[in-house]
This record gives sequence, structure tokens and C-alpha cells, in this order.
Amino acid sequence: MKAEKIIKPANGYLMLFIVLVLFFGGIAMSIINETPIYFPLIIIGFVGFFGFILVNPNTSKVVLLFGKYVGTIKENGLYWANPLFRKKTISLRASNFDSERLKVNDKLGNPVMISTILVWRVTNTYKAAFDVDNYENFVRVQTDAAVRKLASMYPYDNFADEGHTEDITLRSSVNEVSETLEKELEERLSIAGIEVLEARIGYLAYAQEIASAMLKRQQATAIVAARHKIVEGAVSMVEMALEELNKKDIVELDEERKAAMVSNLMVILCGDKEASPVLNTGTLSH
Repeated sequence: MKAEKIIKPANGYLMLFIVLVLFFGGIAMSIINETPIYFPLIIIGFVGFFGFILVNPNTSKVVLLFGKYVGTIKENGLYWANPLFRKKTISLRASNFDSERLKVNDKLGNPVMISTILVWRVTNTYKAAFDVDNYENFVRVQTDAAVRKLASMYPYDNFADEGHTEDITLRSSVNEVSETLEKELEERLSIAGIEVLEARIGYLAYAQEIASAMLKRQQATAIVAARHKIVEGAVSMVEMALEELNKKDIVELDEERKAAMVSNLMVILCGDKEASPVLNTGTLSH
């Protein structure tokens, strides 16, 4: 048998009354009649106390008899069953697991520090109890393995300057990466009867040995992108200025003066510092 079997033993409150009657009744009758004939009732009542099973909300009891699986009690309450039954408690509550920060290599080979937050719960008590040695430790180990595999599937970030134009990255594609992680964990944890409620990256950063270099690289990329925008805007403004001068016939510029004007405007518009104006009181040629 490899399927979970739900059972519901005898009502514990009724059996508590019967066990108390047998135990204390046997003691009372033995004292009153001064005979050991009622000792079996006392022994039966005493053994009966070991048959009670208390199931708290969102917990379960896996019941075994001499190594054979009898069934699982999932409904909370007080029950009574064979005193020889061995009971194992398995929680059905949702549990959080925050993995340790692991140093792994991303798709491009860059070392990164990564951890995950996993929300899970047991849905099949038979698999959790008997198909794996320790289902809680199984969750920890398989989560670490899934995170390592996930990090190797995607780059940390997109670097267009090197030709790496991945659509999905660990840093920016949070939803897609989380879905991939959930599917991977569901496949790994299904053999333990565990359902994955949520899985997402809890921490992500470059490893310490390359963090400063990557920060400078990101800053350089941002500066280049900003300069690109500035140049685009400056070219548009120079083009508009030349068109307006020609359109309104304000001044005639030959090719040499146009080139000088374009050069001066580009320096002013693209420079980091404010330009210092120079007043020309002579002719255009001086």
C-alpha cells in the first residue's frame, strides 16, 4: 500500500467513560468484596488509557500496528484505538523555510549569493512518513538543490554590451523566475507528499569578491546610457537650430561656419560643466 488511508477511530469521550468505569469500578469492587477476581478489570482499564489519541487542529496522526500502516487520522478531536498502535504526528500546517545564502554561479559564470523563501505543507501523510527518511530535512536539501539549478539557468543581469540579451534574468524577471522555481520544487517535493504554496527569491546579490567590480560596471553602463540620450537630444536640438536659422533667413552660414556652430553647440549641450560665453565684438571672420 502506497496510498494515504483516512480512518476515524472510536469516540474518545465515550471510551474515556468506559475505561474510567472499568479501572475505578474494578478497584472499588475489589475493596468491597475483598477478592482479587476484579483485578482483570483494573488491568484492562489501565491498558485502555494508552489507547487515547488526541488530534489537534491542522495536525494528523499516522497509525501503525507492528510496522504495518493502518491509516491516518486527520480530523481533530479525541479518539480511542488499539493501545498497541504506534502513533506518529505529522503537521498539516503551512510552514515557512528561509534557506541559507548559497554561493553559486549564474548562467554567465558570475558568482552570486542567493537564497529562497519557501512556503509548503504536507498533503499526503503516507509519503511524508514512509517515502522519505525525514521530510523536513528533505525539504531543506531539495530546496538548496533547486536554487542551485535555478541560478545556473539564468544570468544575474542583462549585459547588452557583451551580446548577452537574455529576456529573463534573476534580478529583473521576478515573476518568471519564481514560477520556474515553484515548478522545480513541486517536482522534487512531490515524492514526499508535499505541496509548494509559494517559492520566491529572498536574497540576491553578487558575491563579495566581484561585487565592487560589478557595481562599477553597472555605473559605467548607466553613464553610457545617459550619454547616449544626451547626444541624441543634442543632435536634435542642433538640427532644429539650423533649420530655424535657414527658415527665418536670420543669417547665411557657409559649410565651414555651420561646422563650427555645430561643434560649439555639441560641446555646450553635451559638456559636464556650464559653458563660459565669449563675446565677439569683431566681424564674423575674427
